[in-house]
Amino acid sequence: MKEIPVTGVGPICIGQTENSEAATGCTVFIAPQGMCAGLDVRGGGPASRESQLLNPLMSAQVIHGIVLAGGSAYGLGVANGVMQYLEEHGIGFDTGYALVPLVAQADIYDLSVGDASVRPDAAMGYEAARLAMESPNYKDGNYGAGCGATVGKFSGMDHCMKSGIGSYAVQIGELKIGAVVAVNALGDVYDWKTGSQIAGMLNEQKTGLRSTSEYMRRSYAVVENKFTGNTTICVVLTNAHFEKAQLCKIAGMAHDGYARSINPVHTSADGDSIYAVSIGDVAADQDLVGSLSAEVVSEAIIRAVENAEGAYGFPALRDLK
Repeated sequence: MKEIPVTGVGPICIGQTENSEAATGCTVFIAPQGMCAGLDVRGGGPASRESQLLNPLMSAQVIHGIVLAGGSAYGLGVANGVMQYLEEHGIGFDTGYALVPLVAQADIYDLSVGDASVRPDAAMGYEAARLAMESPNYKDGNYGAGCGATVGKFSGMDHCMKSGIGSYAVQIGELKIGAVVAVNALGDVYDWKTGSQIAGMLNEQKTGLRSTSEYMRRSYAVVENKFTGNTTICVVLTNAHFEKAQLCKIAGMAHDGYARSINPVHTSADGDSIYAVSIGDVAADQDLVGSLSAEVVSEAIIRAVENAEGAYGFPALRDLK
């Protein structure tokens, strides 16, 4: 098994745009020939669009784009810009009267980081789609949907850390599997290989880390508002051939990667979601791909933290070393 760039998994184009001053952005995945996709949502507070389209019982067998973005529910308009670009370039489902590009989307809550009045919009989505198709620019760190991402927010924004977007991909023979994750969790981030905490809730002096799970155990009183800005969202990519029902299962298995690397995870204040996408025709075992998906997701989470830069008053991992 060898590491490869996530952009080398298969025929999918990735573009990113961000407003660094306002601390928000979007990451767009486009498959011009269409891609089969499944979805598994485990968090209690998702902001999403066209999620039901990925239910195996629904008619559409392929979609044309996926958006990961900031702005919470306000950012869901990004997909409108992506659809406009795709329609202009002849990409979409032909209804006989118009081309309808099918674009799914999931958003993080980053309104508490920069300027809450500025959200990703259709113009940003159009530009990200253009870049994806004409000049792919994916990078790990404070880019795209990861621009305003933070982690470790249970005690409030004063003690959280800057995170970002991260990727990791591997190849075994002809089989390729990768993940892109925007890490914006209520909980802490752990190195899944060593079990050590690498990011999350800062101590009182803001010089090091403390455990969110241990902090939570101080009291079992009900906390009425944990929404200080959460949700980890991900796209798992493989060049193996799977249908929607299989991809929904693979997305579910990929959530094990969240559970290994984020604690607490899948809370009522997170909207944790994973898309699994097939963009190839390699024959591969579903359970192997699901298992490896969890591993690449875990590693992508680490890459998001490692490549983040301190910003907006929030330190990153590199600032604590």
